[in-house]
Amino acid sequence: MNEKKHRDDPFYKHLARRIIFGIIFVSFTPLLLVSGMILWSFHHAYHEKVNAHLEELVGRHTQNIDSFLDEKLSDIQLLVRSYGIDRLQDPVFLSDRLEALRATYDDVFTDLGVINEDGIQVTYVGPFKLENANYHKAEWFNKALNNPYYISDVFLGLRGHPHFIVAVKQKFQNKDWLLKATINFQAFNSLVENLRIGQTGFAFILNKEGEFQTTPSFEFTPQKGCYGFFLDCGGETIVDDKVQVVEKTFEGGAKNLYATAFLKGGDWLMIFRQESRDAFGELNRTQNMALLMIIMGGLVIVTLTSILTKRTVNRIIAADREKETLNQQMIETGKLATVGELAAGIAHEINNPVAIMVEEAGWIEDLLEEEDFKEGENLAEFERALIQIRTQGQRCKEITHKLLSFARKTDPRVHEVQLNALVEEMVSLSAQKAKYANVVLETQLAENLPTVNVSESEMQQVFLNLINNATDAMEKTGGTIRVTTGSKDDDIIIRVSDNGPGIPKANLDRIFNPFYTTKAVGKGTGLGLSICHGIIKKIGGEIKVESNVDVGTTFIVRIPLDKKDTDDSRDGNDK
Repeated sequence: MNEKKHRDDPFYKHLARRIIFGIIFVSFTPLLLVSGMILWSFHHAYHEKVNAHLEELVGRHTQNIDSFLDEKLSDIQLLVRSYGIDRLQDPVFLSDRLEALRATYDDVFTDLGVINEDGIQVTYVGPFKLENANYHKAEWFNKALNNPYYISDVFLGLRGHPHFIVAVKQKFQNKDWLLKATINFQAFNSLVENLRIGQTGFAFILNKEGEFQTTPSFEFTPQKGCYGFFLDCGGETIVDDKVQVVEKTFEGGAKNLYATAFLKGGDWLMIFRQESRDAFGELNRTQNMALLMIIMGGLVIVTLTSILTKRTVNRIIAADREKETLNQQMIETGKLATVGELAAGIAHEINNPVAIMVEEAGWIEDLLEEEDFKEGENLAEFERALIQIRTQGQRCKEITHKLLSFARKTDPRVHEVQLNALVEEMVSLSAQKAKYANVVLETQLAENLPTVNVSESEMQQVFLNLINNATDAMEKTGGTIRVTTGSKDDDIIIRVSDNGPGIPKANLDRIFNPFYTTKAVGKGTGLGLSICHGIIKKIGGEIKVESNVDVGTTFIVRIPLDKKDTDDSRDGNDK
């Protein structure tokens, strides 16, 4: 009840809260700071790693695609320079050249055609029926006619399938002629389709108007105009070989990662698109795992803090409670000291009247020797009464003398003490209390017991405490207390045994603890055995207890002998 009262005290609750908040603050502040710095550094480094990987990957694919276009353009230019328009107008020869290109590049080249400046395809070899096809109004034809060479955008044209044209111009008979080659769209598209990362990463190509030049792997509709507005076209567009990596939000709010690079001299823009959650999936998983570990670590800190705080506050409560008990015991000890002084004074005051009473009894005895009293019929009764008065008076004198002797012997100085005499004195002093408790005191003292260098007052306190404890234990049942002394090796052994109720085994380890007592409230302080233990330990001795419930208890005190004393004792025995 008292412990619960302490726990409910606002002071201890406030103390517990302050300890908990202090430990949590001290623990969480570096944890959050270090974790935040590590996560930020990892986040920044991972973004740089992803961006660098995309720049390298997109840059390499861009170079491959540009190389593909340049290679095909070079092949057509080589045909024109090597054979001229006049030979290339021969369908058989042109067909042989197409087969040679296909043998080298598989199905990359779909067909070849020779077109005059009026847009008429005078010679054609390929899978479609496009002889004499008129391209006069075709956009690609007009652009090719005005440039030494031209690579068109992807368009459907007359054949109705997506393709693009590689054309090279040459003068023949003062007229402009074009050698046109059609590039297989599937072969070209596969170059872009191969660029796949993760689950959502894919690449596609847009022209300046925002039109697809390849087929995207996912359903995606770019905005029309200015490369699909993936670039800021407000000012002059600078065409370079650098890969730009940006994170934008398109298509209903989903955040995506885009890597862009120019192709074909800036006519096309290659774009790699990947959802941010996919591109940074590993980062997000790591961050979530780190966050989970931080939360779990926080829960562990809070839990351990609560447990440790509870234990700490409980120990503080126990210490405060022991302090209160100690203060109370100090007050009680002060009272006992006062009572001891008072008892010594009373014993001194009683001793004087008792001495006068004994002297007066002697004087009356002398009067009875006179003849007037000798012949009285009650003379024998008077003599018996006087003897009794003298005997009891002498007994009172001895009791007060022993009480005064015990009260005054508080000198802690060490000197030679005969323990047998000390034991007999304490047994005699405790005899009256033992008699009232129906307890018989017996002694079995060894002869020629060596003296020991100890404090007589402290040893009185030890033996008196052990005898009184045994008497208190048997005050309801009565019994026998036996005090024995003896020597073994270089030690003197004193045993104080009783046949009382005994001490439960669970309590044996605690009986020498301060303030521990099994006596009723108000009858014991719990300091007696603790003080005895301290006195014996101070002189290098040992005090132990052996007890069995319903059998009895024995306290064994071992007091070491000085080597000189032991040798003198042995020499005396030899003599």
